[in-house]
Amino acid sequence: QVQLLESGGGLVQDGGSLRLSCAASGRTFSSYNMGWFRQAPGKEREFVAGITWSGGSTKYAASVKGRFTISRDNAKNTVYLQMTSLKPGDTAVYYCAADSPRRPVVADSRYQYDYWGQGTQVTVSS
Repeated sequence: QVQLLESGGGLVQDGGSLRLSCAASGRTFSSYNMGWFRQAPGKEREFVAGITWSGGSTKYAASVKGRFTISRDNAKNTVYLQMTSLKPGDTAVYYCAADSPRRPVVADSRYQYDYWGQGTQVTVSS
C-alpha cells in the first residue's frame, strides 16, 4: 500500500516555473515506478512524465519534453516534477501515481498505475 500527497501547485504566469512534489508513505517507495499525470476541465487524464523505480529511466509526453523534468529521491520517499516555460495549456490538476513494483519500463497508461494522490492545481495565466 502506498499513499501519495502532492504539493507545489499554484498560479504562475506564462513562461514561469513551478516544482511539484509528491511525498509517499510506505517503506517500499523505492520499488515503485512513479508517474505524473494531469487533467484539465472536460478532458481525460493524460500522462505527463514517468520515472523507473531506480531513477535510471524516464519518459515524457511530447507536449512537455524539454520543458519538464521528473526526478526522485528515494531516501526522502519523494518524486518531483520541475516545470519550466509553462504555458496556459499546461493548466490542469496534476496527479502523481505509483505503478507496480519494479516494472522495467515506464508505463504511460493511467490504467497501469495502482495508487494515486489527490492532485494539486496548476494554473498558468496568459
